[in-house]
Amino acid sequence: MTSGLWERVLDGVWVTIQLLVLSALLATAVSFVVGIARTHRLWIVRFLAGFYTEVFRGTSALVMIFWVFFVLPPAFGWQLVPLWAGTLALGLTYGAYGSEIVRGALAAVDPAQREGGIALSFTPWQRMKLILLPQAVPEMIPPFSNLLIELLKGTALVSVMGMGDLAFSANLVRLALQESAEIYTYILLIYFVIAFLLTRSMRGLEKKLKAGVGKAPKKKAADMRVPEGSGVS
Repeated sequence: MTSGLWERVLDGVWVTIQLLVLSALLATAVSFVVGIARTHRLWIVRFLAGFYTEVFRGTSALVMIFWVFFVLPPAFGWQLVPLWAGTLALGLTYGAYGSEIVRGALAAVDPAQREGGIALSFTPWQRMKLILLPQAVPEMIPPFSNLLIELLKGTALVSVMGMGDLAFSANLVRLALQESAEIYTYILLIYFVIAFLLTRSMRGLEKKLKAGVGKAPKKKAADMRVPEGSGVS
């Protein structure tokens, strides 16, 4: 490929990364808000959170992009740029899947931990912040890593809006070169490299979060000295 076509592909990579980061941030926020809401003591909160989850898990991300970009603007009299429309559609859709990860991780925490927080007169928010989340978050990382990879692949859907992401740019280059095998091989490799870097980063985050979890604090050397007069020589 010529330098001009490579620039087109690199521009598409940058757009894809922007979309991935923004939609991942939105999906993470939605995941924790909705996931925690599904464990709320009030049934109406659990119902609304569950309703949101079922609606967005049961609809196509592609159709949601169509709705956000083509259907909602005429109804409300405003128009989102493709980047924000894609961020909103993908963030809300994948956030619904992430909320189940959060809910499941919180439910997996030993009930004795909750009972201990109640015994200490912690408020529900204190129990969530100080007891449940520190133990649940490390267990969320592997499934969140898989979801992030799925989100990366889902970013290709925004090409239907004419957004210059990696998939859209690859199609333009393919039309210019009339070479499908070459360009799509390059695109597959680019997606693989991005996914590999994301996976390694998430594994590093998982190890960091799990470091020290469930371990007894190390005793200092001074604490391990035998007291005088103990009769031990």
